[in-house]
Amino acid sequence: MADQFELASPPFDSVSSVRFSPTDPNQLLVSSWDTTVRFYDVVANEQKSKFDHRAAVLACCFSDATRAYSGGLDTSVRELELQTEKVNHLGQHSDAISCMNYSREQNTLITGSWDRTVRFWDPRASSPQQSSHDLPERVYNMDLVNHILVVAMASRLFHIYDIRKMDSPAQTRESSLKFMTRALACMSDGQGYATGSVEGRIAVEYFDPNPQAQEKKYAFKCHRQTIDDVDHVWPVNALAFHPVYNTFASAGSDGTVSIWDHKSKKRLRQYPKYNAPVPSIAFNCDGTKLAVGVSYTWEEGEEGAKTAERPAVYIRSVGDEVKPKGWTGS
Repeated sequence: MADQFELASPPFDSVSSVRFSPTDPNQLLVSSWDTTVRFYDVVANEQKSKFDHRAAVLACCFSDATRAYSGGLDTSVRELELQTEKVNHLGQHSDAISCMNYSREQNTLITGSWDRTVRFWDPRASSPQQSSHDLPERVYNMDLVNHILVVAMASRLFHIYDIRKMDSPAQTRESSLKFMTRALACMSDGQGYATGSVEGRIAVEYFDPNPQAQEKKYAFKCHRQTIDDVDHVWPVNALAFHPVYNTFASAGSDGTVSIWDHKSKKRLRQYPKYNAPVPSIAFNCDGTKLAVGVSYTWEEGEEGAKTAERPAVYIRSVGDEVKPKGWTGS
């Protein structure tokens, strides 16, 4: 397929997260259950460096072109120096780190954990942990747009924070979806966010608490298929908003990736199906590429693992299919 290619030297076990650099459209991080974070130049199709951990890595992110961060089951927060492969330990959570985001405005790393805290780190400080904020439940997903941090937790809870004022959440919400939250992404225009559940549904939500804004929220079914009159329902594993057009991509355990326009409430494209579930996706900073992590996500347990395809990461060139109909510029 000319519109996508497979990265050389993929991880050996399931992909947990793919993340592009905020400044360089060709730099990609991939974290994996094989206990590594790998750093790629996607144009050269080359693994530039690899960082080993003591256990599965669940989350990674960049701060800039030279530094990245990682966390996972070994509970340690690490800073990764991409050019030298040096690793700096910033500190620890008391349970697995499930997600992380970097605020470039504040030069702050934000980590979320199953230990029911969100913690803020200044990697340059002599004692990097700046603050720890207790939450009512385990943190499953987080995303950040401008100063707004959305935290998705167990028990379908959501907290929305202004990161400049973390003493209490600006809003607390319950999920619009009946089942466990599996995916979360903030809109590129800062107006709201989308969430996905394990039961093949996506909800589109808006930050503005005014009734007019709240009327725009909606949810829809996806990543489902009827086979021989039986409805098969798959988890929505990942969501990503396009940085220019604010449309979004969804990825599911059915092996598909779709592009949606939430304003017109329409699907713009479904890409050809992959041969395994898609646990993570990411657009690059200029919106020209979509990274697609493809690997077994354990829906079929040990049995499924025996016949699972090896993990792969695809880089797809993005075209007009991500533009909303009648797009004339923002």
